[in-house]
Amino acid sequence: MDRTQQSQQMNFSRRHFLKLAALATMATPLLSHTKSGKRPNIFFFFADDWGRYASIYDAFEPNSAFYTPVLDRFAKDGVRFNNAHVTSPSCTPCRSSLLSGQYFYRTGRGAILQGAEWDSSIPTYPLLLQKAGYHIGFTYKVWSPGTPKDAPYGGEANEYEQAGGRFNAFSQNATRLVQSGMTPEQAKNEICDEAMQNFEAFLQDRKNDQPFCYWFGPTNTHRKWTQGSGKALWGLDPDDLKGKMPKFLPDVHTVREDMCDYMGEVLALDRMLGLFLKKLEDMGERENTFFVVSGDHGIPGFPRGKCNLYDLGTQVSLFAQWPSRMAGGRTVEDFVNLMDLAPTFLEAGGEAPPEVMTGRSIMPLLLANKSGWIDISRDHVITGRERHVARAREGNLPYPQRAIRTQHFLYIRNFKPDRWPMGTPTGMDDPANEPAYEELREDTFVSFPDLDASPTKAWMVKNRKDPQWQMHWQLGFGKRPEEELYDLRQDPDQITNVADDLVYAEAKAQLSKRLMDTLRATNDPRVQGDGLRFERPPFAP
Repeated sequence: MDRTQQSQQMNFSRRHFLKLAALATMATPLLSHTKSGKRPNIFFFFADDWGRYASIYDAFEPNSAFYTPVLDRFAKDGVRFNNAHVTSPSCTPCRSSLLSGQYFYRTGRGAILQGAEWDSSIPTYPLLLQKAGYHIGFTYKVWSPGTPKDAPYGGEANEYEQAGGRFNAFSQNATRLVQSGMTPEQAKNEICDEAMQNFEAFLQDRKNDQPFCYWFGPTNTHRKWTQGSGKALWGLDPDDLKGKMPKFLPDVHTVREDMCDYMGEVLALDRMLGLFLKKLEDMGERENTFFVVSGDHGIPGFPRGKCNLYDLGTQVSLFAQWPSRMAGGRTVEDFVNLMDLAPTFLEAGGEAPPEVMTGRSIMPLLLANKSGWIDISRDHVITGRERHVARAREGNLPYPQRAIRTQHFLYIRNFKPDRWPMGTPTGMDDPANEPAYEELREDTFVSFPDLDASPTKAWMVKNRKDPQWQMHWQLGFGKRPEEELYDLRQDPDQITNVADDLVYAEAKAQLSKRLMDTLRATNDPRVQGDGLRFERPPFAP
């Protein structure tokens, strides 16, 4: 990190510092308790590409087609957040933000996916807790792709994956085991037992009564999963989703089956969560474990999900329990950004968050002992993205976006509206690609590389010229205007852009100012100087 970057990171909004100090003062009794008594274990269950998919979030209609008993019980007995979002709906930027407690665009080359490099001068909560005496470790994905691998968590020295990683391809491995003669139940048990062995190896390395900080990062909800596995392994019927799909997705069998298979992977998460909770209970450490469950962004391979600033891309599940400290049975409406977890975990461990963190601890919300709206200042989140997999040398450029999401509105600023949001449609009409579209293969198409290959993508490409699906095609793949504004009271699916409607002129102006003020105050390179830092090497090779 050069001096200019360091200066930018340290000299953002004095108002933020004062707010952080005020929150730290509110949490003083907790800090005093943890330093004088036994500090809590910290268990973070963080699933790759898992958005807001749990049956307890029944306002999202597809969730009514399946049941996640463990996740629902955990949420009901703990604290459930209804307005949790990531800072960026792309794996590495989101994780850079979460680990550092800062907006993704403040993490140098951690702000992109392909080509990401970690700057060791940026403090991260796991390494700060390790320095404070915690036994830290992780299983499966923390920070990748990027180099050095998993650096914000200490790299391979803190990795526990020796028992195996079959959980990360759950449906593929379970299907193979069933084909070899196991029942689906036996196959699921074998894979989950393997994942538990990794956690047990981590526990064995703990010294005496040392508090631990553990990260479980499964990637099974990332592409790709076995087509038809939702029904074959979990008994989920794609037709149960009929009439329940978001309006911007075609309500056809192929798309419903694709989502159904994804939900099967969520059920694997649900099962694994139950096993971890039982293990902690058997150890006698359940009461003093601060346990948080979430995901790094929305569903992959579906238009307007992953890599998009609509709710399907940025909104995630967030549940928390700490039985010995937190009153359960509560639902919080306050807006929370996942970068807020870094200062929260530090505070739980008795450590003061570094001032450079732009995230705000949610501990006051967790200890508030009430539901609903708690902190009136938490009325919005800021989200954004730069480059995902698209590379300039392959004819693709970053698609820079920033957004502000409030209770009633979503306002998005597309800084380069002349570009394709999901990458360029190179080769779209090449006859050589037609077999992939016709056969619904999940090959990585040359076209639109920022949308994961999937049966849904293949189906939409195949049917792109059918007038019946033109609206869906344009919403998912077409270019977008510089400004987008959605009135969530009238348009929860975020389909009708009212940015040019004079009725909303005042609301748009207020949201735009609030967004840009925050970006400037937190030194977003996209609004500094000529705004092209992310356009140049090494960010856009």
